[in-house]
Amino acid sequence: GIIYFDEGVIVKIEPKEDVPDRYLLPGLIDAHVHIESSMLTPARFSELVVPRGTIAVVSDPHEMANVLGLEGVEFMIENAQTTPLKVFFGAPSCVPATRFETAGAQITSTDIEVLFSKGCLFLSEMMNYPGVLNHDPLVLEKLTLAKKHNLPVDGHAPSLKGSDLNQYIHAGITTDHECTTLAEALEKINLGMTIQIREGSAAKNFEALHSLIASHSSKTMLCTDDSHPDLISLHGHIDRLIRLGLQNGLTIFQLLRTAVLNPINHYNLPLGCLQVGDAADFIVVDDLENFNVLQTYINGTKVAEDNVALFGIEPIVPINRFSCDFVTSSQLQIVAPFQSPTIRVIETVGEQLLTKQFLWNTAFEKGAIIHPDTTNDLLKIVVYNRYSTAQPAVGFIKNFGLKHGAMASSVAHDSHNIVAVGCSDDELSLAINTLITHKGGICAVNTNGTHILPLPIAGIMSHENGREVAKSYMNLNVQVQLMGCQMKAPFMTLAFMPLLVIPSLKLSDQGLFDGDTFSFVSLFTDYEG
Repeated sequence: GIIYFDEGVIVKIEPKEDVPDRYLLPGLIDAHVHIESSMLTPARFSELVVPRGTIAVVSDPHEMANVLGLEGVEFMIENAQTTPLKVFFGAPSCVPATRFETAGAQITSTDIEVLFSKGCLFLSEMMNYPGVLNHDPLVLEKLTLAKKHNLPVDGHAPSLKGSDLNQYIHAGITTDHECTTLAEALEKINLGMTIQIREGSAAKNFEALHSLIASHSSKTMLCTDDSHPDLISLHGHIDRLIRLGLQNGLTIFQLLRTAVLNPINHYNLPLGCLQVGDAADFIVVDDLENFNVLQTYINGTKVAEDNVALFGIEPIVPINRFSCDFVTSSQLQIVAPFQSPTIRVIETVGEQLLTKQFLWNTAFEKGAIIHPDTTNDLLKIVVYNRYSTAQPAVGFIKNFGLKHGAMASSVAHDSHNIVAVGCSDDELSLAINTLITHKGGICAVNTNGTHILPLPIAGIMSHENGREVAKSYMNLNVQVQLMGCQMKAPFMTLAFMPLLVIPSLKLSDQGLFDGDTFSFVSLFTDYEG
């Protein structure tokens, strides 16, 4: 057929038989994404995803908010407006995410009211589920604001079930993107939730959950949540999930419902669906198997073709918040408080954000310095407050696999302090201090030298070309692999080790934290001092 549009609006759709062998489809929507996790500004992010057929994203800017508060969110909104991509922001609900970590800023109920007045369309993921369950007055105030404005509330409830889940949903929370099993997703759907099926860089849940798209088509959406630039640049965005769905036997109509219609209806988005009177938002694809996006149109303007954006990127003035002293190796030392202590170790779990607790039964003498044990993959982890000078929090972690060197990042959810994993105190301090010198980034220290991708915007984003950022990021992954790490997304996994709202054992800048009991715990299980 032929689509006629005028001033960005479809005015007529005319059937025609003699047409090229290609398909016109509605533009794709990411139903839950943190743009900051791409390590790119909204403008540079759009430069990567629009050629992939994404015409809109539903975005929670809480990463930027944790660093710079309302000023950071306003930066995201203003920068997003410089590109054709339709970015629909929510008002961050949990900044800081918990009171057990140090963030650079906070978002108050007053700030949320301001953001709703600026056009934010929902209350972003309510990660503080203990606050919901315990009727925290500040949490309830934010939920009440969303209800007052008749706006949806996004959820974040990993492993929550039973009466607690029911209470959480009863508070007005309507979505969840943290499901890792079909049973968990089905329980949430049966209680009224819509499930955002996530396929990001570290958390990959599509394989476990894709059957929901056929069985519960009206209660699913697609999202990439946290995706690093290499994944988007090499493999795509929501188009990648469409291909995964097609390969798993889902029909294009089932997939378009979950990738287009459901987010439009859930968030009340002003987007086109290829109907007369709609905005002329659509994509052209080659076939319904390979699903290669040939062209992207937004408001009737061709904005991408042959995987190249057809719009320019405006220069920006970086904003940041980074103020801490360099660390010394001696600050990272851990001394055995008594003979043969048992140490709580964070154990990473595959390609998930969840962790377990591993108990390391040691033979260290009282007063001995406890060094990492690379033979048994017991490495040291550090979280260092980057907003003011403080003592670093130090613990141990398993399954990163490093045999030498260290890696560090100021992308560290959600407060974005510095997080580092390494094999020695000297290598760890060098990696941390490299980030302090550059006011943010990700880096690797190994026998080949010091390698860094600077992230000068809030210590979490770059305004350089996305493909160039992706190349630098991939080089860092190679350097980490040379150090012995076999993870597919080591820096993404590292970034979630300080995220206290995802169980079980994590490390904040204030200490080791048990996400099941929501309380600090000692590094040593038998420590009584």
